[in-house]
Amino acid sequence: MSDAGTAVDEVLINKSGGVGRIVLNRPKAINALNHAMVARIAAALAAWAGDDEVRAVLITGAGERGLCAGGDIVSIYHDAKEGGTGSREFWRDEYILNAAIANYPKPYVAVMDGIVMGGGVGVSAHGSVRIVTERSMIGMPETGIGFVPDVGGTYLLARSPGELGTHIALTTARLSAGDAIACGFADHFIPSARIGQFVEALSTTSVEEALAAFTEPAPESDLLAQQAWIDAAYSADSVAEIVARLQGSGVPEAAKAAEQVLAKSPTACAVTLASLRRARVAASLEEVLNEEFRVSVACLGSADLVEGIRAQVVDKDRNPHWSPASIDDVTDDAVATFFTPLGDLELGLTAPQPQH
Repeated sequence: MSDAGTAVDEVLINKSGGVGRIVLNRPKAINALNHAMVARIAAALAAWAGDDEVRAVLITGAGERGLCAGGDIVSIYHDAKEGGTGSREFWRDEYILNAAIANYPKPYVAVMDGIVMGGGVGVSAHGSVRIVTERSMIGMPETGIGFVPDVGGTYLLARSPGELGTHIALTTARLSAGDAIACGFADHFIPSARIGQFVEALSTTSVEEALAAFTEPAPESDLLAQQAWIDAAYSADSVAEIVARLQGSGVPEAAKAAEQVLAKSPTACAVTLASLRRARVAASLEEVLNEEFRVSVACLGSADLVEGIRAQVVDKDRNPHWSPASIDDVTDDAVATFFTPLGDLELGLTAPQPQH
C-alpha cells in the first residue's frame, strides 16, 4: 500500500479551541484513503480520547470535491494481483478504525460535504454527529467493481427503512442530503456556504450550540418517497427474484433499477444480499465488521474484484467481464464460501460492554 512517509501530508492533524481536527488531504484523489492515512487517524483518535484539551473531534476533506471518495482501489487492484496481503492488512486497520469511531467517547463531528463513498462512509457515518450539505453525494459503490459493501456499510444499510439499503447496495445509488438523513447515514443538514462558520463556532461553543445555530431543515428524500416499490421488490430472497420483481412492477424507476443491478457483478450482488440479511440480525457493528472482513478477504481471491477495478478505474473501458456473467449462474455454495471463517486471520472485534 502507500508509503507511510507521506501520511503526515495526506492527513493534517491539529488541535485548537478544544477541537481535534482531522483533514483528509489528498484533494486530487478526492481524499481517497490509504493504509498510512488510516494509521494516522487512528493514532490521533487514540491520543485525543484521554486528552482533556480535546472536547470534540472534527473530520473534513481538503479541496472542493468531497470528504472522501473511498479506499485507494488502484492500490488494491495491484495488490490483489500479487496476493492481496497489503489490502487485507489495510482493511484490518480500517475496520478497527471504523469501530473506534462508532465507540468514540467524545463527540465525533463528520462534515460529509460533496462526495462521500465507500471508505469515506466508514470514517464519517459511524460518528456521533454527521452533517450533510446540498452538495453531499453519498454511496456504497462496491458492487460495481466486483466488491461488497464494507467499513460497516452493511450494518448501516441493513438498518435503513424497509429495503432501501438493499436497493442502495445493489444499484450503487447515490444518496442526497435528504436521502442520507432518511436512511440513517447522517443527522443534520447545514448549507455548504455556512460550514466554515459552523467549524469556527465549534472552537468557541459546544457542539450542541453550534448545531443549533447553523442546522436547517433537511431537504425531502426522493428515495423515501419510492419506498413502496422498493420494499415490494427487494424483499425477495434472491437477486434473480429481485430483478424479476423490478422488471415486472410497471414502475419506470424500478425498470431502471433492474438494469443497474444487472450491470453489476452477479457474484458481488449475491454476496451483498446475503451480507445485508446477516447484518440485519447481527447484535453489533463489531459482529458485522468481523463478517465484512471475511467477505473482503474472500473478494481478493475472486476474479471479479480485479476485473471490476480494471474496467472502471484502470483501463476505464466500463466493460467488465464478470465471472460468472449471469445472476442465474451464482450458486448458494459459491456465496457461502465468502463467509468462511479465517482462523488466525480473523478480525476478532468484540462489542464494548455497557458501563454500569
